Amino acid sequence: MALSIEAMRMTILLTPRLRLEPLQARHHEALYQINRDPAVMRYITGRPDTPEDTQRMIERVQARWAELGYSWWGFVRLADGALIGAGCIQHLNRDPQGPLETGWRLRQDAWGQGYASEAARHMVGWAFDTLAPELICAVCHPDNRASSTVMERLGMQDSGLGRWYDMDCRRYDLSAAQWAASAARALWQQERQSPPTK
Repeated sequence: MALSIEAMRMTILLTPRLRLEPLQARHHEALYQINRDPAVMRYITGRPDTPEDTQRMIERVQARWAELGYSWWGFVRLADGALIGAGCIQHLNRDPQGPLETGWRLRQDAWGQGYASEAARHMVGWAFDTLAPELICAVCHPDNRASSTVMERLGMQDSGLGRWYDMDCRRYDLSAAQWAASAARALWQQERQSPPTK
């Protein structure tokens, strides 16, 4: 059953190790520490954010949550309450006519531990379950093998190169039918039935 816009406005998602909460002003400092890292931003904008860049991002995100009922979540690690990343359901290239897109970024010390795959499963699962799109996509720099691996783990298929966010990117697509038959969806359903460990 689809949720009302009012119910979606502040959607919080729980995964086995993370609490995904809509980005707010209180996340600014921790998010800025992620966004200012050149290694994190290498394949996103190609440059570190300033504090003002991160503030503008949070303001855009809050406006989208208010208008649409979805946007960017902060990834809060349940074990210690640390903001270790962020991810989204938004429209590709910020075009309201574009397909829904998922994406993510993580602190370097959280890389390689499965957090991106875990959060992505829950964002995509929520989107298919609640918003019922025909398709969700993701884009990444062609050299960003870590992100493309997460996309493939979701069951996404490489649909080729294009230009989004002022850079050449590889796009991956996942139809509702592909999601319904995917191992990622089965794992998402299993994780939703088991409460988080903390």
